[in-house]
Amino acid sequence: MKKIINDPATVVADSLRGLAAAHSDLLRVEYDPAHVVRADAPVRGSVSVISGGGSGHEPLHGGFVGPGMLHAAVPGAVFTSPTPDAVQAAISATTSEAGALLIVKNYTGDVLNFETAAELASADGLDVRSVVIDDDVAVADSTFTAGRRGVGGTVLLEKIAGAAAERGDRLDDVEAVARKVIGQVRSIGVALTAPTVPHVGEPSFELADDEIEFGIGIHGEPGRERIKAEPAEALVERMIEAVVDDLPFASGDNVLLFTNSMGGTPLIELYLAHGIAERLLERQGITVTRRLVGPYITSLEMQGISVTLLRLDDELTDLWDSPVNTPALRWGA
Repeated sequence: MKKIINDPATVVADSLRGLAAAHSDLLRVEYDPAHVVRADAPVRGSVSVISGGGSGHEPLHGGFVGPGMLHAAVPGAVFTSPTPDAVQAAISATTSEAGALLIVKNYTGDVLNFETAAELASADGLDVRSVVIDDDVAVADSTFTAGRRGVGGTVLLEKIAGAAAERGDRLDDVEAVARKVIGQVRSIGVALTAPTVPHVGEPSFELADDEIEFGIGIHGEPGRERIKAEPAEALVERMIEAVVDDLPFASGDNVLLFTNSMGGTPLIELYLAHGIAERLLERQGITVTRRLVGPYITSLEMQGISVTLLRLDDELTDLWDSPVNTPALRWGA
């Protein structure tokens, strides 16, 4: 294993120190327990939008802390859910009388620990709600889940819910728009290589040179099937078909297309795949009106991509377009 680290046991804390040094204008980091909060937290009168999960998916979630997106992010160890006390600390640091919305990816540990923290915060008199995102169309159940996994749609959900909170929406309304996103977003991913977790020291699975894992999870969980490597045109068509057929999306829909690198796929390949996806959707009468391309929810150094589609209406489009100022996502600010 070759990685730019000091000690596998301290890799998350060491990375958080770098995040804090690079972006002290936007956020601050607390280390015991670990959580990342907006530099101006708590924002009085604003609903606090909080997310988190295992590390190794950067910039998710800490890179999305800042005005217009998350008020706090809670990182666990690599590919490991954060503890309830860390989530509770993030709630306490950012939540005012307006309440908090927790955005939880559908992994068993995340759901359990965030729910526990929400119950503890509610016992202290805070109004804390949770929504669970499960946008992965690949499999019904997986290694870390009961039901579908939460994957690329999480980025879009955090942006849109954060924008609703930023414009002053009440907690009921922020929760409602979050649930609308969850109902209208679908994703699928593929892997060409496996990630290597630092404290494990070896790839999480093996793929032959001529194999692709279709429907991979963001922790290297098994996908829908293992297929032979094929040209990008055929692979992206397979991905788009899986996503479009699931909701289903239909001719006349306006969508946001998010083409994501799993960490090791370069932008030259990512833009190639995105261009194919746009053409395929156009042929079906589905109009891409908003786009996001880049490594925004990763799986360490895994080579692969994911494709996410969100059906848009005027409200979701306006919230997506609203200003955001975070380390990883920034426009209009």
